[in-house]
Amino acid sequence: MEAESHDVVRFWERLGLPGIIDVHTHFMPEQVLRKVWAYFDSAGPLTGMEWPITYRYEEEQRLSVLRSFGVLRFTSMLYPHKPGMARWLNDWAADFAARTPDCLHTATLFPEEGVELYVKEAVENGARVFKSHIQVGDYDANDPLLDSAWGLLAEAGVPVVMHCGSGPAPGRFTGPEPIGRLLARHPRLRLIVAHMGMPEYAEFLALAQAYPEVRLDTTMAFTDFSEGFTPFPAGERGRLVDLGDRILLGTDFPNIPYPYVHQLEALERLGLGDDWLRAVCHGNAEALFGPGS
Repeated sequence: MEAESHDVVRFWERLGLPGIIDVHTHFMPEQVLRKVWAYFDSAGPLTGMEWPITYRYEEEQRLSVLRSFGVLRFTSMLYPHKPGMARWLNDWAADFAARTPDCLHTATLFPEEGVELYVKEAVENGARVFKSHIQVGDYDANDPLLDSAWGLLAEAGVPVVMHCGSGPAPGRFTGPEPIGRLLARHPRLRLIVAHMGMPEYAEFLALAQAYPEVRLDTTMAFTDFSEGFTPFPAGERGRLVDLGDRILLGTDFPNIPYPYVHQLEALERLGLGDDWLRAVCHGNAEALFGPGS
């Protein structure tokens, strides 16, 4: 681990950064995380492939690892898969953020009665970012129950990291078409498309070009693992440059099947330049979440 920490630190030191900001990391109640890991271990239908967890550690050790990498700010991405789950996940996340000052206070939501109320409460209690997982939650982002919550988040300017692409396996409501309809109603929603929208990279990049508040995170994109089954189209690299101020570093730590440093190496080998890397790994997130983020 010491050698990998050295490699990560060397990466951002070479760029002249104070560290990196990772907008897509997972911390959640232990009993929930264990079930998530068990799902990955079983190669369930939403993954459909072998997926070893590289950082299968207890919470304090996972925090220590991120800090040794020089990750200045990170998130506690968590998500419900059924009604009645989001509020208590939000309570846990609020407590986690209170005892973990370098974590951006994260919250989540689900299409159910009362969602607007607990989303409003989370925002008033300081939530800085929300997580929506269309694939796992198996819900339509355009569910009428969610409409007022999206409006509230758009008005408050709170970003939403959304797994809405159809990778690694499609869901009933994944893909760019429903997200286009959502953005047509809520064009100011600060949507961060997780995983660069894989495998519908081009379509989600087009949505980002059409809507100035849409961003994308790099989670697992461009890595050897993802390139093996859903390669990023070479013809779209120009859009990565055009949207260089709206792409944010994400990794999926700890649930990744390779070392953390490989995500950074995968970004560097795109050959888009140090200014692009500085923006993606630090500057864009700092601009979105504020100085000190």
